[in-house]
Amino acid sequence: MARKYKSNKKIFLLLLFVIFGLLWQYAFSLLEPLDTSGQAPDVLFQVSPKSYTVEIAQKLEQQKIIRSAKAFRLYARYHGLDNQIKAGYYLLNPAMSVEEILNHLVRGKTATKTFTIPEGYTLKQITNTLANKGFIREELFTDLLIDGEFNYSFLQGLPRGERRLEGYLFPETYSIALDSTEKDIINVMLAGMDRQIKELKLEEKAKAQNLTLHQAITIASMIEREARKDEDRALISSVIHNRLKIGMLLQIDATVEYALGGHREKIYYRDLEIDSPYNTYKYKGLPPGPIAAPGRESLLAAVTPAQTKYLYYVAKPDGYHAFAETYEEHLRNKAKYLN
Repeated sequence: MARKYKSNKKIFLLLLFVIFGLLWQYAFSLLEPLDTSGQAPDVLFQVSPKSYTVEIAQKLEQQKIIRSAKAFRLYARYHGLDNQIKAGYYLLNPAMSVEEILNHLVRGKTATKTFTIPEGYTLKQITNTLANKGFIREELFTDLLIDGEFNYSFLQGLPRGERRLEGYLFPETYSIALDSTEKDIINVMLAGMDRQIKELKLEEKAKAQNLTLHQAITIASMIEREARKDEDRALISSVIHNRLKIGMLLQIDATVEYALGGHREKIYYRDLEIDSPYNTYKYKGLPPGPIAAPGRESLLAAVTPAQTKYLYYVAKPDGYHAFAETYEEHLRNKAKYLN
């Protein structure tokens, strides 16, 4: 009888062990990816501010991203992640495990959208680019450009108006959160310019050239619109600096284009008569402000011009420029490259 009892006990313990193992295996299976085919599309998932884990878990299960809301909650609680999930939009996939999903939600690896602003774009072109992508409401974006509040020292003293931020939205590729507002987008581009100013020590180098930061960025914008090759940037900068020193008209075609309101394939003599402070064929010195968004190389060239005696340049068919010290030499270059 005792032997039979011991035998039954062993069978019972073995059965209990098997059941426990199966339950344990099942519990862990609930943490595995819902989809194992690798063919499931990404799902845009929103975590609202102040959401509780129970709400997030239920929503994940409802959107068929995880197997079990309860398993998700228990796993988050066990690892002390209950109150660490961050609000935002996330691109999740049913092929992700609960651990991977929580890693995204806790680290705030939110879904982003990307846009690229080319060097030399004007505010109008930047606005059109973002509006065409559906990233902004154009009217609100334009209003913010005119009189929005942005906390950057380099904007202090700039007069409010439609051209206030011209040249100050740094051109590069940006990745931003899906729920970014118009102000967020302007801020991220201003932060891009702030980074360049600091990394290049632009303000210090501008002072060494007897320029304000605003004047340096204005020169950089003209270089950006005139230069096609990096090697020409410091040389074009030298022409601008040399002309400024002797009080000579800058006579930069790109400023006339800006005064006319957009790109021109060709500048005619009648265009040079437009009465605008941006017309450097008519008014001496620098225009009131930048005419486009300068890139890093143009910003640097503006405050580190090449040491030359050049006063003239003309574009060549290969994209480079021919430079000259005298008007006679310049005329010869024009006859050579423009005919």
